[in-house]
Amino acid sequence: MEVCYQLPVLPLDRPVPKHVLSRRGAISFSSSSSLFGAPDPRQLSQRRGAISYDSSDQTALYIRMLGDVRVRSQVGFEPERRSSHPYLCIDFRTLHSDSTSASYDPERRVHRLLSFQRYLHSSRLLRGVPQQIPLHILDEDYTGQARCMLEKVGNWNFDIFLFDRLTNGNSLITLTFHLLNQYGLVELFQLDMVKLWRFLVMVQEDYHSDNPYHNAVHAADVTQAMYCYLREPMLAKSLTSKDILLGLLAAATHDLDHPGVNQPFLIKTDHYLATLYRNTSVLENHHWKSAVGLLRETGLFSHLPAEDRLNMERDLGSLILATDISRQNDYLSRFRLHLDQENLCMSTASHRHFVLQMALKCADICNPCRPWELSKQWSEKVTEEFFQQGDIEKKHKLEVSPLCDREMNTVGNIQIGFMTYVAEPLFAEWARFCDTRLSQTMLGHMGLNKASWGGLQQEPAPVSEEAEPSTQNLIQTHQMP
Repeated sequence: MEVCYQLPVLPLDRPVPKHVLSRRGAISFSSSSSLFGAPDPRQLSQRRGAISYDSSDQTALYIRMLGDVRVRSQVGFEPERRSSHPYLCIDFRTLHSDSTSASYDPERRVHRLLSFQRYLHSSRLLRGVPQQIPLHILDEDYTGQARCMLEKVGNWNFDIFLFDRLTNGNSLITLTFHLLNQYGLVELFQLDMVKLWRFLVMVQEDYHSDNPYHNAVHAADVTQAMYCYLREPMLAKSLTSKDILLGLLAAATHDLDHPGVNQPFLIKTDHYLATLYRNTSVLENHHWKSAVGLLRETGLFSHLPAEDRLNMERDLGSLILATDISRQNDYLSRFRLHLDQENLCMSTASHRHFVLQMALKCADICNPCRPWELSKQWSEKVTEEFFQQGDIEKKHKLEVSPLCDREMNTVGNIQIGFMTYVAEPLFAEWARFCDTRLSQTMLGHMGLNKASWGGLQQEPAPVSEEAEPSTQNLIQTHQMP
């Protein structure tokens, strides 16, 4: 069956369908309280569809779509927030906007918890405001070029920025849909095409396009890298269809609804997500729960037995949680020990899953291993996102996070430090495991990119204890991926 990648036009003059307005499940960022507008727990208790977990389950494995059930009795929120910053009222809806004229009614009731991106989309439609970048039908030339690129989707020099332009900003949808079809996973798992398409569209919508780095293009890039790793002989000959499906879905959703700030920022500003996840893998837990919310909302796996669905959700979470870079040394030490002892058995499900975790970790931070033309763009984007966080911290008189001060750091010194302390150790072990042309190519690109950044350093950057790119600072700051 020939797959058409032409995307439909979304008419802007149509009323919002009732099923969209009543959609339940995703965490939103309201402007009602705290920094970024953490919702009042008492208001949460009256909302429908809040994401929750059983307070007796310390790992918070499952999300419930609660409907009309009282949320407060299930979630275990504290009745009053402590150590909040009442003088701060930053809202995700205006976080990266230059305009300061927008204001929102804190008393406004929202009947479902929309994710930030879908909240913006729906509210614009309701107010009759057109999208800034309308979705046009791609002409045949662009569609043809995009299809030609997909024929070489396994190449390491795949230009995701060009592909995103050719698909009119729909690289994540188009790429993921193509790979699932290429592996025959749609037919094998009997996935409903309408549900699958709706799921992918909602996933792309829930990435924040205003984020310089953590947006849908980054997710598409990680998915393409994951595909390259899945084709490595050590994985290709051992992974099951379920492993491949989970690997691709985890790559596509691993940063879902990322706010563009890191975990320490959420903790020090007493954000409600930090409270919800007890300051542990806050962003990764949110990405996972958001992904599960969309899976359940679209019913993509609703035809599978309940136990299989829960296992898929749990394994998806295990992969996404592995991208928490604050646990980088734990995973790397375990991986190194397996390689030293030569006891990785790819016929064992747990070992295959661990290798998938390592593959996703590599895909998530593979930018330094891309050719210079691509790597440089990613480096500039991620650094700008760091600096934007630093600007917010300065504006609200908070301590500026390590490496987030644009006056004390440069793209080059941050990237050289990241390669030295984070990327090189990981990809050296990955090359030991795979020992392929691709793994050596990645190391080669990283060495050249590191030298290029060194050459671009015209003069030494100001050095202070705060600016020195130590391992601890790099780990803290790069908890954002």
